[in-house]
Amino acid sequence: MGLDIGDKTIGVAISDPLLITAQSLKTIRRTGINKDIDAIRDIINEYNISKIVVGIPKNMNNTLGPQGEKVLNFVEKLKNRVNLDIVVEDERLTTVQAEKMLIESDVKRKNRKKVIDKVAATYILQCYLDRIRR
Repeated sequence: MGLDIGDKTIGVAISDPLLITAQSLKTIRRTGINKDIDAIRDIINEYNISKIVVGIPKNMNNTLGPQGEKVLNFVEKLKNRVNLDIVVEDERLTTVQAEKMLIESDVKRKNRKKVIDKVAATYILQCYLDRIRR
């Protein structure tokens, strides 16, 4: 499972059983850390997830900014509530790539806002899947 963790939403993607492709699944509207993690745990149980890949937003100079620190804090809390391997994956420019792809697909701005996070999660997970296959 791939996660794009933002302040307001969490984009979720899952892979196929052969770990070849990532597909966007849903966007979780954030309502509080416990409910957010409960929603993730529900997905873990429903889809028999064995590993979580979380996008870590880094600055272009490879340092962590405030948003990266927030994501790492969320990951620590998630680790305490799920018994799965959690991997962080550099997510620089994934939202930009997702936005570009949606624009090229003629998705209206209003509709792009609804799906951008789960599309970014798909990019994060796909980058991870491609890297581990090499």
